[in-house]
Order: sequence, then C-alpha cells, then structure tokens
Amino acid sequence: MPTNDENDPAADVSAGPQQVAPPRRRHLLRLLTGLTAGVLLVDQLTKVWAVAALEEGERIPLLGELFGLQLIRNPGAALGIATGMTWVLTVVAVVVVVVVARASRRIGSTGWAVALGLLLGGALGNLVDRLVREPGVGSGHVIDFLAYWRLFIGNVADIAIVAAAVLVVLLTARGIHLDGTRDSDADAPPASDGAVDPAEEPHAEGAREDRA
Repeated sequence: MPTNDENDPAADVSAGPQQVAPPRRRHLLRLLTGLTAGVLLVDQLTKVWAVAALEEGERIPLLGELFGLQLIRNPGAALGIATGMTWVLTVVAVVVVVVVARASRRIGSTGWAVALGLLLGGALGNLVDRLVREPGVGSGHVIDFLAYWRLFIGNVADIAIVAAAVLVVLLTARGIHLDGTRDSDADAPPASDGAVDPAEEPHAEGAREDRA
C-alpha cells in the first residue's frame, strides 16, 4: 500500500535541514539589527546637529580641557591617521560591513550580537559620511565633534566601534565564540548515561556478597 509522505517522519528527515532560523537566532538577529539601526540613526542625527550648531574649529569646553565640542571634517581615520587616503578607508569600511553581515548568520551569543551590532552601526555611520559628504563619493570627510582632551576628536560612530572592540576582547578572553559555544564546553566530561562499567561489575558483586 502506498504511504503518505506528508505523514511519514522519514520523509521529513530526508527533506533536509530547516531553512528557517530558530527563535533564539531570530531574536539575536533582531537585537543586532536594532543596535545597528540605532547607532546609525543617532550618529547621523548628531552629525547633522553638529554641522548646524557648531563653528568649525571652535572648541566649546564642557568639562574643561577633559571634554568638549569642536567641529572638524576629518579626511582620515582617528588621530588623523591615513589623511589623504580617504578612498582606502572607504574600502576598509565596506569590507567590515560585508564581514560583519556574513558573520551574523552564525550568531548564537547575546554578547556577540551586541558587539557586532555596535561595530556594524559605527562602520556604517562613518561610511555614510565618506559616501555622501564633500568633497565627493568615496572621499567624503567624516564629521567629528566630540573632543577628548587635546588628543583626538571623534563622533558617536567612533564610540560604538571602540565599545564593540572592548566587548570582543572580553568575549574572546572568556572563551565565548560567535555561535554561542564556550571553550569550557569542549573540556567538560561526557554526561554519564547510568551504565555500569564492566570493569567495576565484579567489585559490585563482591560488595553485595559481603553484605549478605
């Protein structure tokens, strides 16, 4: 008699793995995506405000020399590194975005979801500047306005990137991998299934005889 494949458990197994991500992974992807969008939105809104409200080059102290506001248009990276190589930084930012997007498909850890969300949001925040701001596509100058001491000037995207880097270091130090597994899991002894080791069985018999 022919069988109904729809009711046959073997048919389900042979159909291959499920294509829909499990609920936890979907939750982690929503967390990563939400953080990315939040960082990008806050970064761009604060840059729009800074351009409209601050005079370029003029420093407004908020905590004395420790912290203040100073608008600059940065053609390089942090601390003025790679000035004149803006297109290289644009390519690097695109590579970071692609790598993070691909890595997110294996996400299984809340900590890594937060780290990648911050990193992706920060990378996109500065990448948008390089793509849409003057002097041109791919060579646009990044808007920086958060002045730390007399050392460097950054923005919200930079804060997110630094926070992501710190979190990645902490997760790595604790042995937590992207997929949620830990180094300690590999060292854990296998769970006992309750079976008696045959080598110990004679001792068990002898113990029962002594008690008798």
